[in-house]
Amino acid sequence: MRKSLTIFLIVFSSLTLYAQEENPVQPGSKLEQQLENLTELQDSETEDDSYLQSLVQFRRHPLNLNTATASELRELRFLNALQIQSLLRYRLLLGNLINIYELQAVPGFDVETIQRIIGFVTVGNPLPFSADMKARFTEGQHSILIRGQQVLEKSNGFIRPDSIANRYPGSAQRLFVRYKYVYRNLFQFGIVGDKDAGEQFFKGQQKSGFDFYSFHLFARKLGPVKLLALGDFTVNMGQGLIHWQSLAFKKSADVVAVKRQADILRPYNSAGEYNFQRGIGATVGVTKKIDVTAFASYRNLDASLNGDTSQTNEDFISSILNSGYHRTPNEQGKKNLITQTSFGGNISYNSNNFHLGANGVGFMFSSPLQKDIQPYNQYSIQGKSWHNYSLDYSYTYRNIHLFGEAAMDKNGSKALVSGLLASLDPRVDASLVYRNIEKTYQTLYGNAFTESTFPTNEKGLFAGLSIKPIPVIRIDAYADIFSFTWLKFRVDAPSQGTEYFIQLNYKPNKQVELYTRYRNENKPINLSGLDLATRSVFIRPRQDWRTQVSYKVSRTVTLRNRVQLLWYNPKEKDRSQEGFVSYVDFAYKPLSKPLSLNTRLQYFETEGFDSRIYVYESDVLYSFSIPQFIGKGLRYYVNLNYDVTKKMTVWFRWAQTIYQNHSSIGSGLDEIKGNKRSEVKLQMMYNF
Repeated sequence: MRKSLTIFLIVFSSLTLYAQEENPVQPGSKLEQQLENLTELQDSETEDDSYLQSLVQFRRHPLNLNTATASELRELRFLNALQIQSLLRYRLLLGNLINIYELQAVPGFDVETIQRIIGFVTVGNPLPFSADMKARFTEGQHSILIRGQQVLEKSNGFIRPDSIANRYPGSAQRLFVRYKYVYRNLFQFGIVGDKDAGEQFFKGQQKSGFDFYSFHLFARKLGPVKLLALGDFTVNMGQGLIHWQSLAFKKSADVVAVKRQADILRPYNSAGEYNFQRGIGATVGVTKKIDVTAFASYRNLDASLNGDTSQTNEDFISSILNSGYHRTPNEQGKKNLITQTSFGGNISYNSNNFHLGANGVGFMFSSPLQKDIQPYNQYSIQGKSWHNYSLDYSYTYRNIHLFGEAAMDKNGSKALVSGLLASLDPRVDASLVYRNIEKTYQTLYGNAFTESTFPTNEKGLFAGLSIKPIPVIRIDAYADIFSFTWLKFRVDAPSQGTEYFIQLNYKPNKQVELYTRYRNENKPINLSGLDLATRSVFIRPRQDWRTQVSYKVSRTVTLRNRVQLLWYNPKEKDRSQEGFVSYVDFAYKPLSKPLSLNTRLQYFETEGFDSRIYVYESDVLYSFSIPQFIGKGLRYYVNLNYDVTKKMTVWFRWAQTIYQNHSSIGSGLDEIKGNKRSEVKLQMMYNF
């Protein structure tokens, strides 16, 4: 009776708060910043759109919070580990949720969190398992997505004479096709075809059509088999020290999103041609608390091979390539040159508050790895085989969540990542992450919460704090102190650095949201431009300040504006650079109308590569656009979305960058003569 009365009061007080139209599936400001940071770190855009696919699927078939497991709640990517454990404990103590607004009574769930997930979750009674099994094969949804895009100005690789081998023989269009069948989050299969600009299509080296094909079949909850993966899939273990292939972020404004969270096996059906496994994998529940996962994979990889002059007369791999480009004869000659056999597994124990897992992964290559050894990479992986193994853990005690992973590689080198999430007060959350990774530690597919791209040669301590002093204001801040005991690429000495960040969010109502942030980086880099036998290392200061405001003018019109300033090494006049970006967005989405659009006008001015700025852009569904801006100029784009019928939707995108004082854009085969770069993109999706 008391619970029912409490829920009635919560629902009654929340009707006005949550009465709003269904939002489109678009990343929020935190995710935009995470994607920008990831692109800056990798210097390339991600092609893994699995996260956006999951959001669309949850929008169509909301996750039932009364039956969702911890694994399914992690798929939302909106909830941190403390919130997930809090919801599971609440459900265990008080039973199923009666109404979605009862989430306000769950510790750790504030209004902002509930607003973010409300379109993707529901409450209700579970379906009988037998009916569920039958529905998997008959009540799912088929979809066909076709996307084409092209840069209209021809680059050097397309205009060179046919008699020159080093050119792009294929068309300038990039094509992507995906067929997928999905039943909720329980069963799916599909096929992907992808052709990059410059690659041939049904001729030359690509007589079978697309340069890249991918197939996957993935199922959940097949009796004792919790996960089953056939074809292409990703493997994610622990905290990423030995193996993590799904999309994962590092430092960002979401200061409590520091723990890696994903199923060990996940389906893969994106355009990237490197970061996945191809074979079979399964997770089996041996008992209620013990799960066993195993996988095996065999696939071809692109590589550079060098001849061996030793008595073995065996070629060796000087580098493994991950770009996926097969345009020129040189790139085509490196396609599928080696085979990689991968295998591994996990045994995990899971109780209400405790998790312990043992992980192992091994690799074998058709030719031995033997990189061109430089001082900074002399500990890199060598030979025809490699393996890593680890233990990972998590434990929740009241309002504290501990997690971590300890790993070792084939040569006995060690790595450790350990973290803590704590709800210090209903208005204060904190996070800590300590990492200690030996300079000799190596992994092929590692992706942990580190300063560097790969987990090696690093010690550091990250501390984050999120404070909500009043309901309309949130302050997020972090400090990260790190050191590298050995050399790094472009850092020819042991070094150390720091990074500090603070962001203030102000959201007085549903119409207005504003944030302003400041970031200060002090990171090591070689001193360039001097004719010296050895390169000195200096600490590179870099600060940026950004303010962004979003204003919902009406139920159909939204405006957004961003201003960002950047200072690189401001105290050294000869090496200092500055950057500036400002844009205005306009979004129009009429209610119950088939047409919507959004557009941007942007001005940028940066003085060089060191002051470059990455900016997230709205794009067609399932596509990312996070261009890099160097120089001075204007950029604008227009996105149109039209529902032709209830089953068919089309998207159109036009984007153009106009540079000032540029006679060419890019370099090498990608160099465009002139000061304009224009791109058109067309996408169609048919659901049936």
